Amino acid sequence: MKSPAQEVQAAPLTRREFCAYACQAASVISAGTFAACGGSSTSPSSSTAPPLSTVSGTVSGRTVSVTIDGASPLAAVGAAATTQTSLGTFLISRTAQDAFTALTAVCTHESCTISGFASSQFVCPCHGSRFTTAGAVANGPATRALQSYPTLFSGGVLTFTV
Repeated sequence: MKSPAQEVQAAPLTRREFCAYACQAASVISAGTFAACGGSSTSPSSSTAPPLSTVSGTVSGRTVSVTIDGASPLAAVGAAATTQTSLGTFLISRTAQDAFTALTAVCTHESCTISGFASSQFVCPCHGSRFTTAGAVANGPATRALQSYPTLFSGGVLTFTV
């Protein structure tokens, strides 16, 4: 007479069963790999930056125009916002009463769209790169500044050409 351990023999796996188990194992391994990436030097910081306000922009040719009045998120010096147009997404900051900066919102590290603003810096949500309102890298992993565009502010309308 056979013991219960001897009686239990593994039935051969079908090709379908083998593939199903292999895919499950690969999924578990992949999930572990992504979880392990969280502590890398290029992961975002534990604090997320507040999202930027959005302002409307219009396009004529290669020129973007943004109206700024007392109700605009850009009404106060030190404020920042984003505008999305057919020419791209741009970061705008008010650096003085009559002075603004306009930058591309595409991070120079891995081309993520920058969407946060904290401590007077633009913050990339993908890996935590920080940029000054002039576009310079304040904290990596990005190593190149954001592209900037000359601005003109007149009659309550900010314009820049891309």
